[in-house]
Amino acid sequence: MNVLLKNHLKLHFVVILYGFTAILGKLITLPAPQMVWYRMIIAFLVLGGYLWYKKMPIAIGTVNILKLMGIGLVVAFHWITFFHAVKISNVSVTLGCMASTTLFASFLEPIIFRKRIKWIEVLIGLVIILGLYLIFQFELTYWKGIITALISAFLAGLFTVLNKIYIDKYHPVTISFYEMLSGFISIGIFLIIIEVLPNNLLIPTNSDIIYILILGIVCTAYAFVVAVDVMKVLSAYTVVLAINMEPVYGILLAFFIFGQSEFMSAGFYLGTLVILAAVFLHPILLRFQKK
Repeated sequence: MNVLLKNHLKLHFVVILYGFTAILGKLITLPAPQMVWYRMIIAFLVLGGYLWYKKMPIAIGTVNILKLMGIGLVVAFHWITFFHAVKISNVSVTLGCMASTTLFASFLEPIIFRKRIKWIEVLIGLVIILGLYLIFQFELTYWKGIITALISAFLAGLFTVLNKIYIDKYHPVTISFYEMLSGFISIGIFLIIIEVLPNNLLIPTNSDIIYILILGIVCTAYAFVVAVDVMKVLSAYTVVLAINMEPVYGILLAFFIFGQSEFMSAGFYLGTLVILAAVFLHPILLRFQKK
């Protein structure tokens, strides 16, 4: 097997793992904040072990650490809203709405970096809004899950754009290490405030423990390290295009695992298809514009 094909397969395996997180969110019985709290401490420890094993420096200055920990708060709230959306609707609805992350990122990036909004991104945004309209129109029974998933998509777009500030300065694993630490601490404080910690924290069941370990180690720490590793061979364009397959893989997995509960109306699939078409079209149009 040649190196290029091997890295393509590794990349798509990672994208399948990303889609599988929604499946785990439905299988784990814990409330979303507690689930994410466990996920972030596990990912923090695994990423810390990886940095230690690779002898990679983690000293990046107090100010930069605090800024990354601020982004970690956004990551934590993104995951909490993501898993809460799964629990109050289903995997398909959540992942269908999460495909709108590109829309939010396209508008947030010019605002944060003070750049001009590109007409291509406005056009793609309008198409994504059309797709969301179709989903809303045909799946109103899940309106709470749809709104929660859209908030999660906005937060995903926000931390993606904010991470661009540091991605060229520090190793992505170092960035994630501090963001996972921040999320663990901030959610822990929140759980103390609402009097869940230390006495009312739900103890995971045996199956929950297995699912949380898969979520924290395989779908978070491992997936992220592999995603970074394949970028040594594959272009950023190829990686972004593959990651757009996450909703597709996730929805297919959900249908095969959960069956009828994940079966949606034709309007939902049409809306999701419109969103995915726009997401795939986005990098292609940008590439065409550059040429």
